[in-house]
Amino acid sequence: MADNFKIALIAGGCAGTAVDVALFPLDTVKTRLQSHQGFWKAGGFRGIYSGLASAGLGSAPTAAVFFCTYECTKSVLSTQVPTKWSPFVHMFAASLGETTACLLRVPVEVVKQRAQAAPHLSSAKVLRTTVRTEGLWGLYRGYKSTVFREIPFSLIQFPIWEYLKLAWSRHQHRPVDPWQSSLCGAIAGGISSGLTTPLDVAKTRIMLAEVGSPLAKGKIPYTLKLVFMEKGFKGLYAGIVPRVTWISLGGAIFLGMYDKVKVTLNTIWGPTAPL
Repeated sequence: MADNFKIALIAGGCAGTAVDVALFPLDTVKTRLQSHQGFWKAGGFRGIYSGLASAGLGSAPTAAVFFCTYECTKSVLSTQVPTKWSPFVHMFAASLGETTACLLRVPVEVVKQRAQAAPHLSSAKVLRTTVRTEGLWGLYRGYKSTVFREIPFSLIQFPIWEYLKLAWSRHQHRPVDPWQSSLCGAIAGGISSGLTTPLDVAKTRIMLAEVGSPLAKGKIPYTLKLVFMEKGFKGLYAGIVPRVTWISLGGAIFLGMYDKVKVTLNTIWGPTAPL
């Protein structure tokens, strides 16, 4: 278990950093499309790497916390429930992993998205301003909306990823290679990101809302209703193309890199119990 935890920690950190840095411009475009200002007023294509510092610093620990929680939960539960319940084990493990990881992810997201929507501000200045005007709790604005976005996302993504890997490995009579895991991750990420885009729009609006405004209270139903009244269904799916593209590519990089590092570390350190 200790070796599994260490491998998940390192592999998750590498995967998180790789995807966040490589695909950051797509994330910026998505955020600006979803902001209440609109794409061009939020910066357009200027300062496309605004907020990269916060993402770079936060991606590794966030992903590491997620995968450590996910793998440890999956490992414990898999020995206690029948194989036919595996999808539900994956769902529960992913949900617990996301809830835990959001304790780190949300402050990073708040700083990153505010920097993306105001490219003239650095991540450091956004952080100082947020703490000064809203206190430390300001860094957790949107925690509930982020969790409510991430849990449905993971409930869809990880069972699909695990199922596709299992089906492919059965077809070829051996475990999937990391590149095959990447393709499975791209498919799973694309499906889950498209279905959960309205929740992502709500999360973005809440994080970018002015202090003291109704949106800043973090009520998801109110936010979704407001977006719908302003822009209809189109508003609820703002940024869906860059989001699906980003997460499909991100799923390939993230999950493929994760499996690749796991295989490499297992080769170096010797076989451990399956993760």
